[in-house]
Amino acid sequence: MDMASHPLPPYSHPAGVPQRARWEELAVHAAEANAFYAPDMLAAAIDHLAADGSVRLIEAREGDRLIGLLPVMVRSRHGRLPIGCVGNWVHDHCFFGAPMIRQGHEAAAWRSFLAQLDDAPWARGFLHLEAIDAAGANAAAIEAVCVEQRRGRREIHRYDRAMLRSDLTADAYWESQVRAKKRKELRRLQKRLADLGVVESRLLVDRGDVARWCGEFLALEASGWKGREGTAMGCKPADAAFFRAACAAGFDAGRLHMLRLDLDGRAIAMLVNFRHGAGAFSFKIAIDEEFGRFSPGVLIEIANLHAVQDDPAIGWMDSCAAPDHPMIDSLWAERRTIVQYRIALYGQGMTQFQRAAAFAIANGVESAARLLKGQG
Repeated sequence: MDMASHPLPPYSHPAGVPQRARWEELAVHAAEANAFYAPDMLAAAIDHLAADGSVRLIEAREGDRLIGLLPVMVRSRHGRLPIGCVGNWVHDHCFFGAPMIRQGHEAAAWRSFLAQLDDAPWARGFLHLEAIDAAGANAAAIEAVCVEQRRGRREIHRYDRAMLRSDLTADAYWESQVRAKKRKELRRLQKRLADLGVVESRLLVDRGDVARWCGEFLALEASGWKGREGTAMGCKPADAAFFRAACAAGFDAGRLHMLRLDLDGRAIAMLVNFRHGAGAFSFKIAIDEEFGRFSPGVLIEIANLHAVQDDPAIGWMDSCAAPDHPMIDSLWAERRTIVQYRIALYGQGMTQFQRAAAFAIANGVESAARLLKGQG
């Protein structure tokens, strides 16, 4: 087995065709779906959100075959601690951080990732992984390899977020999972909205509409509270460019799933999802706050439920929402447990001492904080 064991240089822009082809082949055979690290979204993110070259791509190989891809960056702090570390790259618009690993080669990929980080002079402290599925292929491989190598590993946070995974039809799911009172209220809102004009939900199907829909989404998002707070993607040119590039590449790859709810041809709600394998990830939602009294965000989620459940190619959808989200938690019954890990890195001489100290200090501070909070 020929494993890559050296740190890779920072990603160079733009992704070449051979490189993208290798990423795509790996994505097709991935053990764990992650649309955010699929070639279309990852390349768009690197090209527009990591222009300073701070992102490094750790590739695991067996011979000439790529078996793993882990985007990382060095962080000067770990939470509130002034301790440097290496982290998987989870930018502001990335909501799942599971590396792309080839099915059947999970442990081998993680042995290679960790060996390369152990050998990398730029890798500081420890490896901090966030936005990982506690029941996913990466979590299982990480645990197995850390036990095998007697490598320190600590789970430092977990939460549950809503997901949709059901064999029921959309109507049956809606009837069985959403309270009757809420269903009645939403039917009333749908009727009141229809009194204002023609209400229509549409799925993006024409490549020629991608740019226009992206522009309308950015404008719609910026028109609301995100625009006022400066967090809408349209507020930053790099974010807007990333969004446009990811949507265009995602459409071409068959991974973009974009919906809109129109009133007389005007978008009052839009929803963007990205697919990978049998799964899908809810990415962004935008609503026209002028119609807030009709709950357009919930109404487009009803349309999304039908679009997902009516599509045999989509087996599940991750909401990518914050824990205890008041809207989506009331609509989707299933949950996905998301975790963060702190993993020790090895090394030689002073490097090993510094890394061991960083790992021990972070663990100690965390344990002390939990004791002070009475969490044991």
